[in-house]
Amino acid sequence: MAEQTQPWAERTVEVPPQPDGGVPPQRDPYRRGVAQVGARAPRTEPFPTVEHAPTGTGWPGEPVPRQPLSWHVARLKRGGEWSFAGALFAFVCWGIWAISGGGDLVGPVVIFVLSLLVAAGLFTLARLLGRVVLERQLGRVRRTARGAHLVTAVFLTGLGVAFLQQTQWIMDAWNWLTN
Repeated sequence: MAEQTQPWAERTVEVPPQPDGGVPPQRDPYRRGVAQVGARAPRTEPFPTVEHAPTGTGWPGEPVPRQPLSWHVARLKRGGEWSFAGALFAFVCWGIWAISGGGDLVGPVVIFVLSLLVAAGLFTLARLLGRVVLERQLGRVRRTARGAHLVTAVFLTGLGVAFLQQTQWIMDAWNWLTN
């Protein structure tokens, strides 16, 4: 056998041939088309299963836990910046209209308060409609009130524009700019 020059190489040992071949005799010789089958293992019974309908609230029949009032209020506040921006725009436009009209401010204040009550009713209607359509019909969970706040903001912005349209000097300036 030649010496290996690499220190990492594996060294082999030569074994002289043996007359028996070094192969142990087989217990059962191979026979074509016959498979050896062992003894059958005893079958085990599976564990009994309990039917569980996933409701998302725990076990079936368990009452749904009530959320505290602060949790509901926090959900209503999400998206409130839209309503606040619309109310601020409507208030500024109302102020321009009320001051430009001159005279007593009792009538314009009553009009503005009633307009805010209509906006609150519109918000409530949008929430109710969302509950019926999204939660009951489509099975979705609402985590915010952004849609209702956006509807309310669009209404309040339109209200502010309507106040500005009733102010004579604003309409004169608008007509002068567009012509």
